[in-house]
Amino acid sequence: MSNRELYDQVFVKNLCVEKEALNDKLVYQSVTAWDSIGHMQIIAALEEQFGITMETDDIIDFSSYTKGMEILSTKYAVTF
Repeated sequence: MSNRELYDQVFVKNLCVEKEALNDKLVYQSVTAWDSIGHMQIIAALEEQFGITMETDDIIDFSSYTKGMEILSTKYAVTF
């Protein structure tokens, strides 16, 4: 499974959204499940999935589906 597929899987599972919803319009609090608790569930799942520990500033900046890929690729060497 590719990194993109693994990344997408985290969002689908934790936010209970369809794969078609995974785009640049998916942002923090745009769906009910992406509240503060959902946010930390996404972060924890991504850390486990990719074997990383995200810095606090990155967790705060992780404001959208697209921004998350940018953070993971530039700071944690996850290629998409």
